Amino acid sequence: MTSMAGKLAHRKERDQGVGTKQQAVQFQQQDYEALRKRCLETGKLFEDDKFPASSRSLGYNELGPRSHKTRGVVWKRPTELCSKPTFIDGGATRTDICQGILGDCWLLAAIASLTLEQKILARVVPGGQTFDEGYAGIFHFQFWQYGEWVDVVVDDRLPTRDGELLFVHSETGSEFWSALLEKAYAKVNSCYEALSGGTTTEAFEDFTGGIAEIYDLSKAPAHLFKIIQKALNLDSLLGCSIDITSKYETEAVTAQKLVKGHAYSVTGAQVVQVFGRDVELIRIRNPWGKVEWTGAWSDGSREWDRISADDRAKLGHASEDGEFWMSYSDFMKNFSRVEICNLTPDKLSSDEKGRWNSQQCDGMWRVGSTAGGCRNHATTFHSNPQFAVRLEDVDDDPLDGQDGCTLIVGLMQKDGRRGLRLGRQLNTIGFTIYEVQDTHKGQTDVHLGRDVLLRTRSVATSTFINSREVCERYNLPPGEYVIIPSTFEPHKRGSFVLRIFSEKDAPTREMEEDIDVTVEETEISESDVDPHFKQLFRQIAGNDSEVSVFELVRVLNLVVSQRADLKTDGFSLETGRHIVSLLDQDGSTKLGLTEFHILWMKIQKYLEIFKKHDSDGSGTMSSHEMREALTMAGFKVNSAVLEVIVDHYADARYAIDFDSFVGCLIKLEMLFKMFKTLEANGSGKIELDIQQWLCLAIN
Repeated sequence: MTSMAGKLAHRKERDQGVGTKQQAVQFQQQDYEALRKRCLETGKLFEDDKFPASSRSLGYNELGPRSHKTRGVVWKRPTELCSKPTFIDGGATRTDICQGILGDCWLLAAIASLTLEQKILARVVPGGQTFDEGYAGIFHFQFWQYGEWVDVVVDDRLPTRDGELLFVHSETGSEFWSALLEKAYAKVNSCYEALSGGTTTEAFEDFTGGIAEIYDLSKAPAHLFKIIQKALNLDSLLGCSIDITSKYETEAVTAQKLVKGHAYSVTGAQVVQVFGRDVELIRIRNPWGKVEWTGAWSDGSREWDRISADDRAKLGHASEDGEFWMSYSDFMKNFSRVEICNLTPDKLSSDEKGRWNSQQCDGMWRVGSTAGGCRNHATTFHSNPQFAVRLEDVDDDPLDGQDGCTLIVGLMQKDGRRGLRLGRQLNTIGFTIYEVQDTHKGQTDVHLGRDVLLRTRSVATSTFINSREVCERYNLPPGEYVIIPSTFEPHKRGSFVLRIFSEKDAPTREMEEDIDVTVEETEISESDVDPHFKQLFRQIAGNDSEVSVFELVRVLNLVVSQRADLKTDGFSLETGRHIVSLLDQDGSTKLGLTEFHILWMKIQKYLEIFKKHDSDGSGTMSSHEMREALTMAGFKVNSAVLEVIVDHYADARYAIDFDSFVGCLIKLEMLFKMFKTLEANGSGKIELDIQQWLCLAIN
């Protein structure tokens, strides 16, 4: 109950703008300004108890307490490492970022690209932070995390060995913004070791809130150079890397000084004239700040003598700074993949370029209700969350010359790195896209069922992979589509963010049924009751001609125990009380003849529905059948309500027996009646004081 209240409170905060760039969430409820003020008032430097200067902040395995890699580690503040530390000296530049012993070159490559976009960098690294006046040993940074911006506080105690920083550091050794940024990012992900290994796109996304694409250069589209150029012109962030075939090749240097298994930044793409012929060039940055390509178009190569001085100036030709040019053809031959992070419309740029339209939807896969697995699992696939997107206008300047609507779809599962120290593995995830059929176009209160999806051919299916995110680009004709994100196997729990980027407006909504009830009120008189039923009732009710809760539960259990086709643990007193509360019209807390007859008719109806959805004849119903069964009984609920129902009424194997099914329907009808009684003028809301709330909740 408290976790559900927390979810509702978080949803309310989101509706009020918490988590946006303008109002970041305070990570772990730490308020930077309040903490800093307290430190200045007390004269004590900040010590972060949420991410302490201890071994558990370093790691759990290779950087764990017993690892040789952490022997001799001493946490020191910058004021202990040099006489005049600075936060940022003369502006943040790519040379401020040198890799330490941590295998997070992917992160450093992203930070290096970030320095080229000062407006974006200013978002991640808030201004006004210094080691001069007002220094309190506390700093803060802001990251995008699974759909919302978070403000992360850290102290400035950094891990060192022999007086040198263990991880990222600046070339000068006196500038500390990059080391503190790395620490804040480690805190978000639970520890430093959780940052070992990754893709540049992951950090790109967490620094910008953008959506990332990965292109395998062995299967690259013919117009990839044009995609790269357009992405750079739209202020996108780009990275590239060379695959390794074994761990022994990690950071191995090739004959032409390219580093395998290493993350580079792509910082430019230009076309120059060489003897009247167009040559496509790519500019690349090594986050080490050294070790550069020595082939054609490298620093000092003869190719530079073949172009004009104007072209050399345009290319910003430099030397021995970790940045170099190479031909696009050599780039395609030597590198394995390129990663592009497309930025959101609110990317802090005042101009109009780079204005992708973006939509974001949050969801969950809950075992037993919304974790249906991929299309291979026909009986549960329809249970997954569903999202509709409408494409109306084709792109203005299609890259491949074919009219259509560009759609970039990204499915991201949450908190993967934080789960590493607990041994959790990422789910294998992906999504399927269908075109919405005419019978459902424009509908906002529908969740496509099994029959509809099984007889409809999908438009596209993404790769299914156990990574943080699956992202793919499509060119689709105008129309209405439904995207179904799923794990590959059913019954896998997880939370996700689905994001959709498009060149033109693409309205998106979750396909959910409106919560409603259409249960008919039954009114009968004693004269309508069959004489045989009257006689049966008198035998049950006894002298007072009314059935108490205890008598009701006894007779219901007697009836169901005689049916071999039903599995049941028996009706509980709680269910009995709900039945009486629903049907008792005279306030006697017992059921009279007509009230008992109405109950009997309900149970007959519920039994028919239950048997129809007991597809395997097991005597129980799969919880994945619950949505359709509820609809047949007159109740329309969305996924959020369905998840609570399954949690409450399904057993450990996510099966629902007959008494649980009846108890659920009775409780739903009672709750709907309560709400309608208290609802103000059809507003869809009720207002209760604490006494009213407690009385209703306990009832």
